[in-house]
Amino acid sequence: MAQWVTTSLFSNTYNSLTGPIPSSLGLLPKLTGLRLDRNKLMGPIPDTFGQFKGNDFYLYLSHNQLSGKIPSSLGSKEFTYVDLSRNKLEGDASFLFGSGKTTVQHVDLSRNLLEFELSKVEFPKSLIYLDLNHNTISGTIPPGLTVLEFQQFNVSYNMLCGKIPVGGSLQKFDYSAYFHNRCLCGAPLDQKCK
Repeated sequence: MAQWVTTSLFSNTYNSLTGPIPSSLGLLPKLTGLRLDRNKLMGPIPDTFGQFKGNDFYLYLSHNQLSGKIPSSLGSKEFTYVDLSRNKLEGDASFLFGSGKTTVQHVDLSRNLLEFELSKVEFPKSLIYLDLNHNTISGTIPPGLTVLEFQQFNVSYNMLCGKIPVGGSLQKFDYSAYFHNRCLCGAPLDQKCK
């Protein structure tokens, strides 16, 4: 790793890499971007990843076989893009958000085993891409999401209930962004609210 001390971007995608992610990657002092997506990496996300520098950090670890909980150290990190989709990650991921964060734009946590209550999450105003499909997320869709200008939004295949809030960009997405939940209702779904 000594030769990578000055590296700001580390990208190694589509290479059939196996085994765990080295925790030493989180200690590279100038790293602001890490792409290890579409490999065969296993094990947990290293806790050292919460030590990445910079406020526009991006992290792509999708399409692997990563498991365990997302390290809470990532909750204190300001990032621009995080894609942890298509793994076997479990537990709470709500700490990745927060109304005090100012650079978060893109979060894809789809197709994992994550469980948290969406209605208790405060989302940053900078968020424009949110994909949470195929998890076990419960609660209701927070009305505060209506003030965000989403380019992509998907909460399908979860355990959500209640009325889909009206306003903002939430109705510009078709029913496939919301279907296969426990008891969501309202436009764009055909299910009327009682």
